[in-house]
Amino acid sequence: MNYRVLVADDEKEIRNLLRLYLENESFDVIECGDGPSTLAAIREQKPDICLLDIMMPGIDGLHVMQEIRRESNIPIMIISARTADAERILGLNLGADDYIPKPFNPLEVVARVKSNIRRFYDLGSGTRTGEVLKVRELELDTDSCLLTKDGTPVELTSVEYRIMEMFMRSPGKVFTKQQIYEYAWGDEYVVADNNIMVSISKLRTKLDDDPSRYIKTLRGLGYRLDR
Repeated sequence: MNYRVLVADDEKEIRNLLRLYLENESFDVIECGDGPSTLAAIREQKPDICLLDIMMPGIDGLHVMQEIRRESNIPIMIISARTADAERILGLNLGADDYIPKPFNPLEVVARVKSNIRRFYDLGSGTRTGEVLKVRELELDTDSCLLTKDGTPVELTSVEYRIMEMFMRSPGKVFTKQQIYEYAWGDEYVVADNNIMVSISKLRTKLDDDPSRYIKTLRGLGYRLDR
């Protein structure tokens, strides 16, 4: 069965371009040109991944993403003409797994779609079924990809899940930024990429009011999950 990609952008030329390249790689493509139809497609057609523009009519992309995150943890890739660091960080903080600035190379978009799908569906499901990782009050069920704290579910994006899986398989071990990036994003590490910092910050907020209770920073070395 082919993976279904939802392309949500108000510019028909961009939708047509992405459809051409995605279908050439055997993806099924769903198109939407505004916020309300995007949310309807998420609920009714259940795509496997979403390419989401920010500036869309009806409901803007950031609010669409917040609604999606209330119901689903599918990979979301923002494709936007807003290229400032603050915009990118905001998008990642609100739940995006990737952020691609316009103008873009469609071949790169397809490559990132494949990377996100591989990370979420292939690596995320993995071969270790039914395994439950436990560290202090945290439990990670690798079969259902569910993290709980004291029995209460903690909602994670696909990237956050991969980071927590990495930490919880080796509590107390220090992981470098390169190790975290290549495991969680499935790509070669890019020096000075701030995605790691943003994702770690989001995880800390979700895990506890005290940001250093679970995940510790070792300056110049990396991060570790305390036992």
